[in-house]
Amino acid sequence: MPSILTVLLCLELYLSQRVNAQKRTPSKPVIWAKPDVMIPKGMPVVIWCQGTHKTVEYQLHFEGQLSASERPKTPGMMNKVKFPIPAMTSSTAGRYRCFYRSGELWSEPSDPLDLVVTGMYDIPTLSVHPRPEVISGENVTFCCHLETATTTFFLLKEGRSSRPWRRYGNVQAKFPMGPVTTAHRGTYRCFGSYNNHVWSFPSEPVKLLVTADVGDPSLVPTEHISSPDSWDPYLLTTEMQFQEDPALRNYAIQNLLRIGLAFLVLVALVWLLAEDWLHRKRTQEGTSRASSLECRRRFRTQRSLDK
Repeated sequence: MPSILTVLLCLELYLSQRVNAQKRTPSKPVIWAKPDVMIPKGMPVVIWCQGTHKTVEYQLHFEGQLSASERPKTPGMMNKVKFPIPAMTSSTAGRYRCFYRSGELWSEPSDPLDLVVTGMYDIPTLSVHPRPEVISGENVTFCCHLETATTTFFLLKEGRSSRPWRRYGNVQAKFPMGPVTTAHRGTYRCFGSYNNHVWSFPSEPVKLLVTADVGDPSLVPTEHISSPDSWDPYLLTTEMQFQEDPALRNYAIQNLLRIGLAFLVLVALVWLLAEDWLHRKRTQEGTSRASSLECRRRFRTQRSLDK
């Protein structure tokens, strides 16, 4: 039984540490931008940061440095604030993160938000080879050309989640794709860039039309790209369609931990009370047995004397 009590006490200590750890570091906030993460030069954008209903202060960091701070106008009611940028420029383009303070504790940093400014250089030209109308299974190559020497080119398909292809080059870059399917149909634009956050004007749109080859049933619409590195892993954070309170799950976990802790404490108390009751019962039984034996002994002694 003592070993069970030791285990319960260890579990209680562990759960207490977990609850305290949850209290020490609030969960990370959610960050997003409106109207988008790609903003033309001179146009406004608003960065939103969402914490919990107990948030008393927010901070916005730009490229690792504190940029702005904001307090909710109605603490306890609003769990998000906005940081407006009146006009997008090359100096405001870059990586943002936000933090929030609940009580005296600061949260973990949010996921990064990369803001891109467009319209900073000349307009590139985009073409597709061998032609803009092809049959499923063929290979095509987009070619982006910019007279002003640059270092990087990006190709985007309209309607996608701001996920660009990236290629390196001085005045032009090629983006091979294939075998194409009907999933590749769409309108494409390209940009030139000197870094990940400052892009040129967009090119004129180029429409790719892919006709399905009914004679080949094996051609299933996919987003497969022939070149293994033509789809760049560089991702831009986009506006979230549904903003979930980032602390709700943590609160649920904390409540479960508290319930588990209370249950273990209750079990330990019940066990201790049961042990005390059993000990008292054994003591009383021992005393009663000793008293009975003593009476019998005296009775036998008295009978012996009477004889």
